[in-house]
Amino acid sequence: MKTILYIEDHYHNRRLVEKILRTQGYTVLLAEDGESGWQMIQAHQPDLVLLDIALPGEMDGLDVAARVRDDAVLCSTWIVALTASAMRGDRERFLSRGCDDYLAKPIQVRDLIDKVADYFKSQEKER
Repeated sequence: MKTILYIEDHYHNRRLVEKILRTQGYTVLLAEDGESGWQMIQAHQPDLVLLDIALPGEMDGLDVAARVRDDAVLCSTWIVALTASAMRGDRERFLSRGCDDYLAKPIQVRDLIDKVADYFKSQEKER
């Protein structure tokens, strides 16, 4: 079973995404801030990380992405920014700072399901 970690500070967003992805058969782990998310990435090495960018505390989403990219074991972990930051240039900024893809909030259920499914299909093809 594929494991997805969703790092998001907003409780209702975490629960909504968790419910959507669980109905698709994925194992979903949740973290509410950058520090706990980073610890979970290290401990569980999820197949995919969905990452809010504006996280509370000392480590925001871009800090998490940078740590993943700097880690020799975790650097190939796929990261999708799932964020309300949707201004011109935000997508490019997130991609240049370590995210592999981007989805704007509010999420569209079908877009989320398709993005995750497409990622896992591409991983299967690479094997």
